[in-house]
Amino acid sequence: MPTPAVEFSEVTLIFDDVVALERVSFQVRPGDSLVILGSAASGKSVLLKLALGLLRPDAGEIYLFGEQISRMQERDLLSYRQQVGMVFQESALFDSLTVFDNVAYPLTNRSSGEPPPAGEVEERVREALRFVELEPAIDKLPSELSGGMRRRVAIARAIVNKPRLVLYDSPTAGLDPITAHTIMTLILKERDTAGVTSLVVTHRLQNGHLLTHFRYDPETADLVRADGAAPPTPTAFLILRQGRVVFRGSQQELALQRDPYVGKFVMKQS
Repeated sequence: MPTPAVEFSEVTLIFDDVVALERVSFQVRPGDSLVILGSAASGKSVLLKLALGLLRPDAGEIYLFGEQISRMQERDLLSYRQQVGMVFQESALFDSLTVFDNVAYPLTNRSSGEPPPAGEVEERVREALRFVELEPAIDKLPSELSGGMRRRVAIARAIVNKPRLVLYDSPTAGLDPITAHTIMTLILKERDTAGVTSLVVTHRLQNGHLLTHFRYDPETADLVRADGAAPPTPTAFLILRQGRVVFRGSQQELALQRDPYVGKFVMKQS
């Protein structure tokens, strides 16, 4: 059995006597996807920050690629963070920087090691922007872009380091259905062409449905339903309530749940 890309073991985090996460445990294998659902303030974004090493748990252990990071010194964490991409809520782009400089930021502002030569930086930035189909916008400022375009720039920034794991914090929130589908297509494209592990915080079960039942088709540059010849990538669901895991399992298992809170996240199929 492969070493999990991400593993939480009995993780608890408390802020000023308020429990943000309590005894959370799960693991995600390399290349698989985890969809994280929950109401506001249930601990979803906190979980991602812990996985990135931006926060440290008060109890329990967190592993990235088989290495325990929850007690690791900051200087030792840096090399692991470079293997993880993060798409923050509302994109979190730097307003004063061009698209090029926003995407290049992880390359040119490394906390450890020398940045790549300027020529390599430009090549990798353009490659990432081509991936999200935004290379023509390379010299624009974020204020000149639509909300969907800013999300695509955020994805380009997250993947420019060619990470093994990408964390998505509500990547389709506030977007219309067509633009949300475009963003999900890019998430599946990165998963299926680069084999990255994906943790996706979302309020939309539809996003989890796409991750579970569809794959990216390079020939059509769109999503197609996975079948026996090309089985779907394993996708699990995790539902948080006030920092506690109240469900962990497949979409099929989720559909059978009778808990009223869990039921709020179940999409009724016609």
